[in-house]
Order: sequence, then structure tokens, then C-alpha cells
Amino acid sequence: MQHADPALIPGRAASWVRAIEARYSARARARRAALLTKHIKLRPDDIVLDLGGGAGDHFHSVFPAHKRVVVADILEDHLNLARQRYGYDTLQLRDEDVTLPFSDKQFDVVFCSSVIQEVTGPKSRIDRIMNDADFDKVARQHQWVFAGEIRRIAKKYYVQTPYKYFIIEPHSWLPGFIVFLPRHMLVRLLRFTNTTFWPTRSHPVWRLLTIGEFSKMFPDATIEREWSFGFVKSLMAIKA
Repeated sequence: MQHADPALIPGRAASWVRAIEARYSARARARRAALLTKHIKLRPDDIVLDLGGGAGDHFHSVFPAHKRVVVADILEDHLNLARQRYGYDTLQLRDEDVTLPFSDKQFDVVFCSSVIQEVTGPKSRIDRIMNDADFDKVARQHQWVFAGEIRRIAKKYYVQTPYKYFIIEPHSWLPGFIVFLPRHMLVRLLRFTNTTFWPTRSHPVWRLLTIGEFSKMFPDATIEREWSFGFVKSLMAIKA
């Protein structure tokens, strides 16, 4: 009987974990899509902003027939794909921008999924902040301005974000207790996992939100909870 090379086991394990995570994430997105389409019915002439939508894949998976879409993101390569794959209009944002270059109520619907937790300031700056209070002050300010901008430019909106106290931290795939670590310890831990066979890479530029803070950011929305394994996994603010 031929035995596997031990050196290959970590790589294979990482592939298995990624495959499981991909199936799990797909099911989670399907549940959120069902909830979104329950609350928000798009009309053919509605203008939609997919904010931080990358290549537009997520929005397209929920509303594949809708064409009046603007994808706004900071990554040019992703925006090129959004145009090529789906014919969406695109706008490149700058990482350092706090406000959004749109007029009041410009969009019928703003779609923003798993973005606000990473709107914490310019990555080159926020990545270097090791003090917990300093990081929280800067990151919180950016997130609150971002939430206010969504409410300003949207007639209706859907904003989804991972919940702070889920059993798995979604960026690193580490146990959820890491959200309680002092920032300098969190940074050190992620630097270690980023250089091992751990199946994902993560940089601590995110600030996860509680139900209370998220509700205050979007006071005119209905706050929905996504549950998984008996725990709240993510939060959705929906103004329909």
C-alpha cells in the first residue's frame, strides 16, 4: 500500500477546508438572497449600486436579470471583470476616501455585502496601528461615516456584515475568541498563521460589529439575523 507524502498533507487539508468553506458560504449566500428578495423587489428601471461589490458576482447571483447596475470598488481588476462578465457600469473608489461621490438618493437600491467591517481607513495606515483604543477610534469613525453615506445615497438598501461574536472569525477562520485579544496579540497571531499551512490569509484591518452598534448605524432599517449552528453568524440591515 502506498502512503501519502507527509509533506503534502497540510496542503491537502487546506484544500479540503477551502472546499467545505466554499459549500458552506454558498448555502449561506443562498439564505441571505432569499431574505433579500423577500424584502426588496427590483423593478427593471431601478438603478442599483453594488458597493464594494468586486467583480459583481454576488449581486449577479441574486439578481441575474438586472442590468442597471453600478459596481463601485477600489480594485481596478475586479471592476474590469464586472464590465466584461455582466456589462455593469463601474466606478473605482479610493481607499482613503471617507465619503462617497454620489448625490443624495441617487440610487434606488444600494447593495453592500461583507464590506462595512473592512471600511476602517486607509489600509497602509490602519495596518500599522497596534494600540486598541487608537485602532477602534479610527476604524469606528470610518464605519459610521460609511453607514451614513449609504443612508444618504440610497432610497432602499441592503447591508450585510459578519457578526462580531460568531464562533468562527470569518476573515481568519480562527476560533471566535480572537476578537477579545489585544490588537498587538491579534496581529502577531495572524502573522504566524499567514506563514503556516493555515488555509486562509488575513490582515487585521477589519472591525467586526455588534448587533447594538449595527442597529444604531442603520436606525431606519429592519435588522435581520442570519443563524448558523445555533449562533448568530451575520447581520443584515434592510430598508425596503
